[in-house]
Amino acid sequence: MTRPPLARLAAALPEAVPFVGPEAIERRLGKPFRARLGANESGFGPSPRVLAVMAAASHESWKYGDPENHDLRVALADHLGVAADEVMPGEGIDALLGLAARLYIEPGEPVVTSAGGYPTFDFHVAGFGGRQVKVPYEADRENLAGLAEAVRREKARLVYLANPDNPMGTWWTAAEITAFIDALPSDTMLILDEAYGEFAPAGTLPPIHPLRPNVLRMRTFSKAHGMAGVRVGYVVGVREAIAPFNRIRNHFGISRMGQAGAIAALADEAWLADVVARTAAARQRVYAIAAANGFEAIPSATNFVAIDCGRDGAYALGVLEGLVARGVFVRKPASQGLDRCIRVSVGPDEALDIFEAELPAAIAAAQALTAQRA
Repeated sequence: MTRPPLARLAAALPEAVPFVGPEAIERRLGKPFRARLGANESGFGPSPRVLAVMAAASHESWKYGDPENHDLRVALADHLGVAADEVMPGEGIDALLGLAARLYIEPGEPVVTSAGGYPTFDFHVAGFGGRQVKVPYEADRENLAGLAEAVRREKARLVYLANPDNPMGTWWTAAEITAFIDALPSDTMLILDEAYGEFAPAGTLPPIHPLRPNVLRMRTFSKAHGMAGVRVGYVVGVREAIAPFNRIRNHFGISRMGQAGAIAALADEAWLADVVARTAAARQRVYAIAAANGFEAIPSATNFVAIDCGRDGAYALGVLEGLVARGVFVRKPASQGLDRCIRVSVGPDEALDIFEAELPAAIAAAQALTAQRA
């Protein structure tokens, strides 16, 4: 029996998603995780004010959200000191990355990113037929000089950089990022992913002004604001770069509850400051847990910590699998060189207590498996 064929590009792509979700692993194991420390969510949750506003908005959930996101755009503009037409909300950075890829990628054209960087961007590049040009990390950081050189060599129209970085948690200073932007050709668009910016040390994020015509800065409510499940992010840029998003975006993509919650989150600066402080303290605890078990934690500017397991990727995978078997969800980088690490999201003490208690047994299991394979 025949059926309509897929478009050639879609037919050539694998049936895969960038991440295996913890829910899929729980279904496979037949039990829930005791500690969910793998998805870089904020276990501290959203502000109580946000929850109250969203609960009130739920009574109007029979209505579509404002397709112009007007009130949210105005609130973001006031918060950032930009004009309302210089910011565009979307369903998280993941959706905005897909829109940016659609706007700037022609099939077969090169797109520069880092080998081992955020896989959702790679997913969108492949989905729109771009040719991925990968630059290896250097000393566990995205290689700014290598990225700039690849852009010039390939004459790439699009380059992606996360600062602070996922999956390693490392970062560049604002001055270094500004120098990188200055080194790019004027006809190359930089997607600067600042999802973890609220957690970063002072002097990490370049000032918003002046807006650069070839830079799209992406931020989110999923991390420090604790709203990962609500799906609200935004992109900031010059109006000439923001306006084209209206041509292709999902105009009803953000619910009334999401828009109201994001506005409330912006207003609750005290809650944000408290979460950032608790995150910093939790990072220090993860550093200590790693050291107590003979591992080395890589200093992080995010709400997760990459822990160097000291051997190869197979051994780190064994540690990860040992933790998963003991009810602790963590992830690890996939790229060679980075895959020697596991990546642990920080969270409340209760979750870190479980991680601390189970890590020695997971290490012992990985060591036994390594010895068995030898």
